[in-house]
Amino acid sequence: EGSAMAMRNMGVEKSQNLLDEYVDHLLALVDVSNIRPLKIVIDAGNGMGGYTPPAVFKRLNAEVIEMYFELDGTFPNHEANPIDPANLVDLQKAVKKHGADIGLAFDGDADRCFLVDEKGALVNPSALTSLIATRELKKYPASNIIYNLISSRAVKEVVEENGGTAIRSRVGHSYIKKLMADSGAVFGGEHSGHFYFRDFWKADSGMLAALHAIAALGESEKALSSLLKEFNRYHSSGEINSAVEDSSNSMKTIEDLYGSKEGVVIDHLDGLTVDAKDWWFNLRAPNTEPILI
Repeated sequence: EGSAMAMRNMGVEKSQNLLDEYVDHLLALVDVSNIRPLKIVIDAGNGMGGYTPPAVFKRLNAEVIEMYFELDGTFPNHEANPIDPANLVDLQKAVKKHGADIGLAFDGDADRCFLVDEKGALVNPSALTSLIATRELKKYPASNIIYNLISSRAVKEVVEENGGTAIRSRVGHSYIKKLMADSGAVFGGEHSGHFYFRDFWKADSGMLAALHAIAALGESEKALSSLLKEFNRYHSSGEINSAVEDSSNSMKTIEDLYGSKEGVVIDHLDGLTVDAKDWWFNLRAPNTEPILI
């Protein structure tokens, strides 16, 4: 009796390759069937970008130039972290060398994607958020779009100009994923290169974001820099880390300094945001070191 019960409780092991179904799903969400021929450089950073994107791009009307596609967890060429501009230098050089239309850089697990335009210039993630938002709002009019609070002001403007509702979020994927679920948003963009899609289980996908950019580029006769020009409305300092002795006291000093100024709005959605008519900044204090971001 004991052996019979053990047999009934035994599981079944099954192996199944889901890569083709994964590609089918992505291409069902973004139509790239009628794009013009494109030359694309991809820096996979020796991470998963060397495994999944090739299965997608072999179905596109594109010439792909591969960089660091060998899966190697020691990351021999550079860190697989495209938010650091130093890790994009090789891609920038390759785009210019090959006269490519666009360059893509993936992080280690390929859930983030950063873009380089045809001039070798880095594409601001806020501009990509705006571009994808316009496309999703054409597909799903009057929908909610999420952006995190360190994104460019242009994102909110673009969403509202295209009939959507812009929802401001704290920085971090856990906050955006919860907002995606609570608000029913069709899309969410983070300045860190994470892009979230309702039709992708409310999760982030670097490959899906890249496909939106490629579809928009391939449907247009414009170069990528020209295509994104309308979304690059303001100058950005980028992230600046400042060492301080006491993060809390420093934040209070800055709030006291700016809070009394006319026309300045203070909020604490995430750290300290100081917003004036012609400029704004956000300060956040990480838990791990005495700095302000």
